Amino acid sequence: MSENIFFKNQGPFSFSKVINQISINNKYDLNSKEIIKNFNGLSQATSSDITFFHSNKYIGDAKVTKAYACITKNELSKFLPKKCLPLISNNVLLDASKVAELFYPNSTIDIPNTNLKLINEFYKGSCGINSLAGSNVSIGNGTVIGSNTIIDDNVIIGNNCVIGSNVIIKNSIIESNVHVLDNVIIGKKGFGFMHNNNSNYRYPHIGHVLIKKNCEIGAASTIDRGSFSITLIGENTYLDNQVHIAHNVKIGKNCIIAGQVGIAGSSVLGDNVMIGGQAGISGHLKIGNNVQIGGGSGVIKNIPDNSKVMGYPAKDIRKFIKENKFND
Repeated sequence: MSENIFFKNQGPFSFSKVINQISINNKYDLNSKEIIKNFNGLSQATSSDITFFHSNKYIGDAKVTKAYACITKNELSKFLPKKCLPLISNNVLLDASKVAELFYPNSTIDIPNTNLKLINEFYKGSCGINSLAGSNVSIGNGTVIGSNTIIDDNVIIGNNCVIGSNVIIKNSIIESNVHVLDNVIIGKKGFGFMHNNNSNYRYPHIGHVLIKKNCEIGAASTIDRGSFSITLIGENTYLDNQVHIAHNVKIGKNCIIAGQVGIAGSSVLGDNVMIGGQAGISGHLKIGNNVQIGGGSGVIKNIPDNSKVMGYPAKDIRKFIKENKFND
């Protein structure tokens, strides 16, 4: 992530202050004058940032990260570049969360904005009654907004969009010609926490939602903002009603996702993916291009390009049909 327009970075901090937030197994000079400017993901981090690396699913990103230091496991540290300082942790996600919260202390709880104003006080386009906006909101020409909708600080909405009634949009960038139906919530924090000493520790969500042009978001759907990256809906993708897109999910172009589908955090979908109603996709998976997933399926592993799957666990649709005919 480059400059964050939704959450203010409280840094920079000295390296010693940063590592004092966490419990690492290797020792470093606490008198170091090195300055850490930001907390960032592996692929976004610069030479003045700190990052984290907790799973072998991200080895490719780890090998080329430019971060100054990385919170990681001992067994994963070998994949980091020599210039990246490994900070060995017994609980990478917990320690990463503590550092992220140091830089972005307001990113763990969505406090309601009490400084909203009527949208029609600054937007001269078509707008219903009782719709409110925060500061620095940008709404493009020809966009129509329903009633009782809230658009929070710094949100950007493009030209010729249709934003329904009872919609809440925060921490989001929406490109042109996007339709958002009634009762949608976009950009709230995701369901991110971990157990720590018999309690639940929330981890920060410092990312945002990016919806590319010509998309449609069905009624009562929810799209969570990213935790340490963004949540992305690709161009010309259509979501049916009551779809849930969790934090860091990235969906390609020209996808069609039917009602009541749930996609767990950090999964990546390619282009031209079609998903039937009430299907579920587990987290941190890769779904290839041109994949078709039958309704009611449960996807728990990666799916290669051009596959058609169904069932739980989801398998090749021909195998699924054959097995179910046999069982009948």
